[in-house]
Amino acid sequence: MTVTRIELLSQFVGQTVTLRGWVYDRTSKGKLHFLLMRDGSGIAQCVIFKGNVGEDVFQAFAAAGQESSIELVGTVKADARAPGGFEIDVQSGRVLQSAQNYPITPKEHGIEYLMEHRHLWLRSKKPWATMRVRHAVIMAIRNFFDERGFTCMDAPIFTPNACEGTSTLFEVPYFEQTAYLTQSGQLYAEAAAMALGRVYTFGPTFRAEKSKTRRHLTEFWMIEPEMAFATLDDVMTLAEDMLSSVVAHVLKTRRAELAVLERDVSKLEKIVTPFPRITYEEASRILLDHPDIKGTELAFKPGEDFGAPHETIISNLYDRPVMVHRYPAAIKAFYMKRDPADPTKCLSVDVLGSEGVGEIIGGSQREDDLALLLERIRHEKLPEEAFQWYLDLRRFGSVPHGGFGLGLERTVAWICGIEHVREAIPFPRTIYRLTP
Repeated sequence: MTVTRIELLSQFVGQTVTLRGWVYDRTSKGKLHFLLMRDGSGIAQCVIFKGNVGEDVFQAFAAAGQESSIELVGTVKADARAPGGFEIDVQSGRVLQSAQNYPITPKEHGIEYLMEHRHLWLRSKKPWATMRVRHAVIMAIRNFFDERGFTCMDAPIFTPNACEGTSTLFEVPYFEQTAYLTQSGQLYAEAAAMALGRVYTFGPTFRAEKSKTRRHLTEFWMIEPEMAFATLDDVMTLAEDMLSSVVAHVLKTRRAELAVLERDVSKLEKIVTPFPRITYEEASRILLDHPDIKGTELAFKPGEDFGAPHETIISNLYDRPVMVHRYPAAIKAFYMKRDPADPTKCLSVDVLGSEGVGEIIGGSQREDDLALLLERIRHEKLPEEAFQWYLDLRRFGSVPHGGFGLGLERTVAWICGIEHVREAIPFPRTIYRLTP
């Protein structure tokens, strides 16, 4: 007997198969159970007729509550009215574990209740669909870089220093020393790029910001490519190519999941290159003239970094991500190269997702001059001894190079149309949540 998954039922029409999964829902009418079964790959309608399975099996399924684990054997039939377009005419089956009083019911639950039960909430349709999209995004990113000759390099989670200061890092004891949970794999990616040319890191990162916004987590995943012999323009081209490629892959492979999420795919279909590119000064003029912030507490002053409301205003002007480049050097990280045409600016870029989601990518050309980089480290009062290995990259064969960091959860939330990034990761960590 063929054991298969619900997502593959189209390959077995007219054949008898075995499915293993859980009861998602059930209605009964006399001698019939209409059972919705889920197996992690999809949901299928299964029709259980007492005359086919016998009294004992029929009654066992009558007593099986939501999320009971089950095994069914039946014939696959095409039925456009059924979920997924297929129905199972059950011939036999068994209840592996009969569950009762499942705590997540069709009634409305508050978000805190659902987060407390995240280990179970993941089984519901929308979290299930979101995790399937997340997987597709991860696969698309890896395939994108693999096809372009990038090598995946793992960066350490324990680090002796920070990329951008230690004010937002988790400090941990490390034997006789102090270590930090990484906020970025970038510095290590730069070292790897000098060895392998084109690399990317993909792993968990940590920020100790006491932020309560919908865009922040204390633990999240970052994808950070780094390229030797690259300019800011190269970085921006790579970023837009990657985003458009990822969205195209999700549209191709996860249409059903996007439908579950009620995502307007027409907006995703517009995510194609080229993306608009504007300077920080051009973006500033947009904000200074915008009626929603002039004279309000959100008022913007040139030279400041953009806040979430400012990013939303800018991104809402476009139907695809917009690239804002050449920010003031004073508000950006020490490793970003100054613009030779205007040293008050740096060769940096933030990619703001469409539909007001804010920054999903931050990148730059890196400072490749040893003296200038050392000057910046001292200016920021960073521990010079901890950066000696990083300075070595400029002492021995320094070249123009650059890269960016993409926040996976922000990207998934944007593609799924989810309001809060906490729903874009299996088990979110925020300033108020460490469980489950």
